[in-house]
Amino acid sequence: MFTQTIESLLLQLNTVLVGKKQQVQDCVTCLLAGGHLLLEDIPGVGKTTLAHALAHSFGLQFSRVQFTADLMPSDLTGVSVYEAAEQGFRFHPGPVFAQVLLADEINRASPKTQSALLEAMEEKQVSIEGRSHPLPTPFFVIATQNPLEQLGTYPLPESQLDRFLMRISLGYPNREAELQLLQNHGHRQLADALPAHIDSTTLAQLQAAVLQVHAAAPLLHYIQDLLEASRNGQWFAQGLSPRAGIALLRAAKAHALIQGRDYAAPDDVQAIFVQTMAHRLHPIASAGRSSSAQAQAMLAATALP
Repeated sequence: MFTQTIESLLLQLNTVLVGKKQQVQDCVTCLLAGGHLLLEDIPGVGKTTLAHALAHSFGLQFSRVQFTADLMPSDLTGVSVYEAAEQGFRFHPGPVFAQVLLADEINRASPKTQSALLEAMEEKQVSIEGRSHPLPTPFFVIATQNPLEQLGTYPLPESQLDRFLMRISLGYPNREAELQLLQNHGHRQLADALPAHIDSTTLAQLQAAVLQVHAAAPLLHYIQDLLEASRNGQWFAQGLSPRAGIALLRAAKAHALIQGRDYAAPDDVQAIFVQTMAHRLHPIASAGRSSSAQAQAMLAATALP
């Protein structure tokens, strides 16, 4: 039912991020699964351009915040200001009150400001002076992050990393794609000019369809096997939580829907496992590998159903 809609959406996004079909599909998988997206890579490879392209293509209300060291939590959530005419305080919403929030270079802000997003990402609301203010529906955070070894960055707390359904890295473009970028002086203007390809109603239908994708008992046991393998101390210092398992299943269902199927298979789990789980894991000290490489090794060593 939705195959043609998804295919045309991916085609539109691939005109902006040339040569990155897998990464683009992973990003769409994340948003169809209702999760928040973390784009991590060195500056200048297209993270912000992709975030703009996603927001415009999904046709949602959009706001962007450039995270800096002096950004305060109230700069995100908003403030209450005394209005003399009304003889009381009036709440002025911050940029977090949007359907898509682009948190650009999120790890350049202080931990205090980073944590201001926690409630918004998990509860879809913010609390100001004892009052809860619901956020728009749907609500997505698309965050970009520079590698931690770069100057002026703060590591995201584990509790916030866990709120991101996926972490995607773009990498350098291939030679043909980079030539197109040089000829067109980049694709940022193209991303900003993209038409809305999906409206909020269609998006809600797609997300509902993801939940209806069938997951058979052997697939659920396979996910449990992966969770247990992460907890046995052989691969990681600390294993995956049950919430991580739920996130993995949801992402696998979204991947299956994009492939045009109404059931999830082990191939779907394998296709999105590293992107969905690696940022939640810390390899044991003796591993000498990144979390992504260690997660891939554990995946390969876990028997299929």
